[in-house]
Amino acid sequence: MAKDVKVLRKKIKSFDSTLHLTGAMGLVASSKIRKATDAMLEGRKFLESIQEVVDNLVSNPDCRKCIYFGKDAKETSDEEVKEEPKTRLIVIAGDRGLCGGYNANVFRFVRDMEDPNIEVIPIGKRAFDRYNNDDEDVSDDSEEEKTFDSSEYYSYDSAMNVAMDCVRDFADGKIKRVGIVYNKYVSIMTQTPDLKWILPLSRPENGKVTDGVYEPGPFELLNDIVPQYVAGVIYSLVKESFACEVAARRMAMDSAKKNATEMIENLQLEYNRVRQGKITQEITEIVAGAGR
Repeated sequence: MAKDVKVLRKKIKSFDSTLHLTGAMGLVASSKIRKATDAMLEGRKFLESIQEVVDNLVSNPDCRKCIYFGKDAKETSDEEVKEEPKTRLIVIAGDRGLCGGYNANVFRFVRDMEDPNIEVIPIGKRAFDRYNNDDEDVSDDSEEEKTFDSSEYYSYDSAMNVAMDCVRDFADGKIKRVGIVYNKYVSIMTQTPDLKWILPLSRPENGKVTDGVYEPGPFELLNDIVPQYVAGVIYSLVKESFACEVAARRMAMDSAKKNATEMIENLQLEYNRVRQGKITQEITEIVAGAGR
């Protein structure tokens, strides 16, 4: 009986510590939600603006032979293609865990893709750990910190570096398409993994050429704007993914806090019952001893 009381007291203390930890992490996530959603909305506005410009350009007849429409536009012969180009995926995950299925959903989405010829560019520490630790033996923590791009502090310069590599490799025929796997923000309670293809370019349905004068010409302007367009998409979706991560962590911590509170109440009730039984047993033993 004494052992049961001690075990229950230890469990209650453990769940109480968990309750304080999840509560603190929930408060931190709550403090970041406003800033993260504001950055996401600004990124969406920027993406809509540059997407409108690109859609106008790709609908222009002068841009039909742009290299960023793919193999057909480049008129690549069979002799020039020595091996099958790969599909490049930019996978965006979080820097930390304790955010429900946020990271796992992205990794499961990539795993279930039918294309077997995929190479991954990870953004976020969890994505880096999953897709790079098999190839690199990182022994120094300081070196590890330099090798991955944080999803929380991701910069436009980092997005531009990735965009330039993708644009160059696509133009050289090393990759056949470029896509971004990220979490799409639906609401604070719902985030869904999604895939956005950014290369090759595609012409929008019912695309109309807007009147106006392009300086330089549409073809030159499209070639110049594609790297900025790719970088803008990457940067915008990283900001959206981080907003999803913060929201998912907030909901996960609220759920954990609720579960910990419920477990403490159940354990406290059981503890009181065991303690009362112990007291009753001691009183019975005293009374029985006095009656002798």
